Amino acid sequence: MHVTSINIPGVLVLEPSLLGDHRGSFAETYHEQRYRDAGITEHFVQDNYSRSIRNTVRGLHFQQPNAQGKLVMALEGTVYDVVLDIRKGSPTFGKWYGIVLSGSTLQQMYIPPGCAHGFCVTSDTACFLYKCTAYYSPKDDRGILWNDPALGITWPVTQPILSRKDQAHRPLAAMEGELPFYTPRT
Repeated sequence: MHVTSINIPGVLVLEPSLLGDHRGSFAETYHEQRYRDAGITEHFVQDNYSRSIRNTVRGLHFQQPNAQGKLVMALEGTVYDVVLDIRKGSPTFGKWYGIVLSGSTLQQMYIPPGCAHGFCVTSDTACFLYKCTAYYSPKDDRGILWNDPALGITWPVTQPILSRKDQAHRPLAAMEGELPFYTPRT
């Protein structure tokens, strides 16, 4: 497994070894000790799956309190996956990172607690899996407007398919009192 740290503290891109032959392919998508050695020390308690059609945007979601860390991957199809640092006091507060995740590579991204997450489906359909470090809590469910102009996220879609909930999210600047605080890892 190859692990890359990106410009947002705690965010990792992971590339599992993908083995293949004439029958198909195999990959180990999670191994607690190897992921711990890579820097992911949180324990996962819930897995979530979604299937979406092209141009669907889901996000930008987070929980506060009861923040969730997430290990995300596309199982089929491709998505443009985005992490946004919303941790007050973080050196990269308000910064985002985007990456194409594909079922053909099984590349993953780890999103630490306190960051918002969203994705856009860029294939006809996509099946997406994310492991979470905290249980879903409806009362703590929050979101940032997917196309907040102050963030400048370059989504690969002009006419997204959005849920009513995601359409109603507010810009980051309007969320000041609902954001988590940054705690550097030691």
